[in-house]
Amino acid sequence: MSTEPTDISPRPPDGDWLGTPFLKFERDGAFAVLVLDRPAARNAMTAAMYFGIRYAISRVNSDESLAGLLITGTGDVFAPGGDLGRRAGDDWMDLTAVLNMDVTPFDALRQSAKPVVAAVNGLAQGGGMQIAMCSDMAVVSERATFRVPELYRGIADTYYSQMLARLVGPVRARDLMMTGRVLSAAEAVEWGLVARLVAHDDLMPAAREVLAQCCRTAPHARALVKSSLDNYLGLYDRIGMRVSLEGPEATEGFLAFKEKRSPHWVHPDCRVDGRL
Repeated sequence: MSTEPTDISPRPPDGDWLGTPFLKFERDGAFAVLVLDRPAARNAMTAAMYFGIRYAISRVNSDESLAGLLITGTGDVFAPGGDLGRRAGDDWMDLTAVLNMDVTPFDALRQSAKPVVAAVNGLAQGGGMQIAMCSDMAVVSERATFRVPELYRGIADTYYSQMLARLVGPVRARDLMMTGRVLSAAEAVEWGLVARLVAHDDLMPAAREVLAQCCRTAPHARALVKSSLDNYLGLYDRIGMRVSLEGPEATEGFLAFKEKRSPHWVHPDCRVDGRL
C-alpha cells in the first residue's frame, strides 16, 4: 500500500517550488505542467495544495518564458476536492480557514491572463470539479467523472450554485447539487459542463494541443473576451457561504466524512454504510 510522508516541514512557495511536495511544477517548452501528485490520498487537496495552485497561476503569468498552464492529476483521479481529514504533513492551516481566507485558486483561474487548460484524467469532484470549470478549457478523458458532494458535507457552496446554473441551467444544477449524483464524461459534454472529450490515452497530447491553440490568440483581445465571460458567470454569495462553513452542519459534515458514516441529520432509514 502506498503511503505519504508525515514529517514534511512546510515551507512557502519559491520559484518553481509550490510549497508542497504534492504538487509538481514541470516545464515543457512554452508550457508549465502542474501535476496534482498525492496518490496515497487519491489527490485530496490540502490547504497548501490549494494555495500552491493559486501560486502556480501567478508564477506562469509573471514568467515571460511561459505561454500557458496545463493542470492534471495522477492515476485515475484528477482531484476529489479538499482533504477533510487533514492527514498530510504539509497541512499548515485548517481547510475551513483557507476557504474563508479566499486563497483557493478558482477566481485566479477565471482571471488568469495566460491560458489555463485542465486535463481531467479521472475523478473530479468538489474543488477538483471547480478547477475544471474555472479553467479556460477542460479536456476530459473518457474515464473522467464529475460530482458535487458539498451538501453531504454540510456546506452551502454558493460558488457551485451560481456557476453550475449558468453553465448547465438551474434544473441540472439542482440535480447535481441536491442528489450528489455522479456525472459521466459523456454526460458532462452533453450538458455543456465541458467541451472536449477524448480517449484516455490521447488526453495529454490533446490537452497540449488545445493549450497551444489558446496561446496563439491575441492576448489583449483574449483578456477582453475572458472579462466578458467572467461577467456572465457573475459573483457568488461569499457571506452566506462563510456562514455555512462556520456553522454546525459543516462541522458535523466534516466529522462524518472523517468517520466514514452518514451525518446525524440523515434519517435513520436513509443512512448508508460508509460516507456519503
